[in-house]
Amino acid sequence: MLDGVMRRLIEPALAKAGRALAAGGIGADAVTLAGFALGLAAAAVIALAGPVWVALALLLASRLCDGLDGAVARARQKSDFGGYLDIVCDFAFYAAIPLAFVLRDPAANGVAGAALLASFYINGATFLGFAVLAEKRGLETRSRGEKSLYFSAGLLEGTETIGFFVLVTLWPAGFASAAWVFAALCLLTALSRVFLARGRFGGPH
Repeated sequence: MLDGVMRRLIEPALAKAGRALAAGGIGADAVTLAGFALGLAAAAVIALAGPVWVALALLLASRLCDGLDGAVARARQKSDFGGYLDIVCDFAFYAAIPLAFVLRDPAANGVAGAALLASFYINGATFLGFAVLAEKRGLETRSRGEKSLYFSAGLLEGTETIGFFVLVTLWPAGFASAAWVFAALCLLTALSRVFLARGRFGGPH
């Protein structure tokens, strides 16, 4: 829901940094993989109950890289593989953080973490399915910036998910309660996208 607003706020700075990285010979795929590695490092710190500030710094650095890789690609040359690698690493990161909280305290966080991951799976399926059909029909949108895939808007998007991760990183004892709420909102987002797809792609029945 907030991705469009956030994108307009940070796009100028990202574009400038992306051009600087590209001029230095750094490729978009390298930035994507660096962001993924930082995200996994954040998950490891969370799982091991390490210092909160370290986990938070790694998590935010990971998401900064996730924003920069597209800027670097636009400054150099975009590729379909780069877009594919980006979405795969994003989904893997989104799975790693909840899993880290489950590993940290399976008894307290196991069921809530499983529910959250299931909601991510379902929401991701509606997102990617919509993108496939949008590509098939030649639909385009730049409401979430210039992307390799069609990004259909929803109640929860990347900005809200990062905000949730920041919240539970700062307040690990509240993970289970927060995860149940976020999972419910993810399922609501998925359902709304199904209705959106029905209206956009549905034929006579």
